[in-house]
This record gives sequence, structure tokens and C-alpha cells, in this order.
Amino acid sequence: MRFFKIIAAIVLLLIGAYAASMYYFVDESKDFKIEKEINYPVEKVFNQFNNLQNFTRWNNFFTSSSSVDIDYYTPYEGQGSSISYTDPKNDTNGEMFLRYENPNRTLRYQLFEDNNESPTVVDVKFKAIAAEKTKITWIVHTPKLSVLRRVENFWTEDRFAENIDKSMVKLNNVLGNKVEKDNQMAAIKYDSLMVENEEEKLLLGINVSTSNKKDALYRNIVMNYNKIYNYTTMDLGKKEDEFGFPVLITDADNYKDKEVSYFLGIPLSKKFGLTDNNFSFRTQGPTQNYIMYYKGNYAGRVKAIQQLIQKAKKEEMRFGDIRQTFLERPVEDGDVNMKLSLSVFK
Repeated sequence: MRFFKIIAAIVLLLIGAYAASMYYFVDESKDFKIEKEINYPVEKVFNQFNNLQNFTRWNNFFTSSSSVDIDYYTPYEGQGSSISYTDPKNDTNGEMFLRYENPNRTLRYQLFEDNNESPTVVDVKFKAIAAEKTKITWIVHTPKLSVLRRVENFWTEDRFAENIDKSMVKLNNVLGNKVEKDNQMAAIKYDSLMVENEEEKLLLGINVSTSNKKDALYRNIVMNYNKIYNYTTMDLGKKEDEFGFPVLITDADNYKDKEVSYFLGIPLSKKFGLTDNNFSFRTQGPTQNYIMYYKGNYAGRVKAIQQLIQKAKKEEMRFGDIRQTFLERPVEDGDVNMKLSLSVFK
């Protein structure tokens, strides 16, 4: 009995010593600042922060768990917008509010975690340091913790910094595809032949062989695009701004053949494991291209392709595949809006 009293006294002493050290040497809340730079203009970056539907697509706090469920509340964007979330697998829940907004300059979030009445307050500042570069500064004020929980303040900043590092990688990927789409649409000059250097691109898609009779080829393209789109968005959980325009790669002059073989894919930022053997990754290497933009029925693209081939022959250039980039989703019985790219080399 005396032994247990001694053990209990030691435990009480340790708890008292721990509580005293936490009380006198560890602050009840913590303030810290984290700075990052990203190579995109401030107006495009800001929209990924003040629109909470955009925000939750790339922020690692929400994307790191496949079981998190998020509800969005009006106005969805800007000051006054909010969300609630629950993650049954990790037994967490909370609410986040966007309390203040100064467009392209400052935001203030409040995050209430696990029924805690005191929020984490995060001020995010945006500064354009170049036309295509933005500095982002997070200023974090954590909620007050009881004496027994103050030890958590030792790893709060590291955990927050790790989350931002992972989030910035995802934000870069999201903006990369979004900006590429915006730039391509802004640069369209229909029926004009131009020269363009294209960087390496990773595509997720399928290889196909099909008939080239009448409209059979285009119907087949629409069907297979829908397969790829559904697999990418539903099975893989990718959002619209996480991938680029669909690209069809085929021989430049096979429009004359009775049967056509092609690869149709959607650009993604990185490889990962696939759950369906019908799909595969293909790396499209960097090339110099002769390009034309075309809008009309799919059969009418042939004239534009012939112009690209004639240009290559006139310039005594060898040529490889033709790449058909659909700038609008291909739909049956509809016109196409596309960029035709003929890879050329000496």
C-alpha cells in the first residue's frame, strides 16, 4: 500500500512539474509567419484562396484524406463564405470562415477545429513582385491551449509549414493547367499558320484503332474522350482545373486511310498508379510545331492538316505526328474547336 502511495506521489509531482513548466515557459498560444513565392500573377493566385471551392482542391489540409466530406455555404467566394468539414476516418471535424477580404492583397480565415471554441486565425497577404510572380505570406495565430495541452505548440509551426509546402506543389499544378488553358484560348488566331515550340507533356489516355468511314472516326473519338474524362474525374477524383485540354496524336496523313490508329489523352502533372489497364501514360516530348487553329465540323480539319504538311514540304522539313488539341469538349453532332500541331524537324 505504501508503495502505491509513493508511486502516486511521484506521478503527482511529475504532473505538477510538467504543468508548472508549461505555465511558466510555454506560451498559451503561438504566432508565426511563413513566406512563399509562386510564378503566377497575383490575380490568378488570389482567386485560388478567396474561392473556397478552389481552395479545398489543392490545400493539403483537405486533400490529404480521401474520407473528408466538405459542405460549402453561400456566397461560396469572398468575404462571408464558409465551409464545414468532417473526416470520420481520422475522427476530425471543423468549420472555416473567410472573415475579411481586400482583393489581391489580404485575406483572413478563422478555423475552428474539433468543436474548439477558440479559432486558429490565419492572415494571408499577397504581393506582386513581378508580372508573373507573387509572394504569399501566412501570419498564423493559434488558439489558446490549456496548461496540459501547451506541449502541442512545440510542433504546431512545423506541421503548418509542412502542410504549406505540400499545398504549394498542388497549387502550382492547378495553376499550371489553368493558366495554360487561359493562354491558349487568348492566343487563338483561326486559319493562320504559325510556328510554336511545345514543352514536354504527360498524357493519360488510351490507344485506339477504328474505322475512318464518314463520321465513324469522330463518334469514336467522342466515345473514348468520355471514357477518359469519366475515369479522370470520377475514378481518380481530378477536378477540371487539374488537367489540360485533351490531345489526340496520330499519323499526319492517315486521314486518307480506311482505318485510323490514334492515342487520345488528357495532360496531367505527374504519374501515379492506375486502377484500369485500359488506360496508360504517354510522354509527349518537346517539339517544334507548325500549328493552325480550326473551328468547324471534324471532317473539315483535313484542309488545315494538308496546309501544315505542304508548309513542311516547302520548307524541306521532315514531319512526324499530328496532334489535335480539343479546346472545347468534343460532342457528337457538334463542331470542334481545336489546335492542329504538326511536329517538324530537319
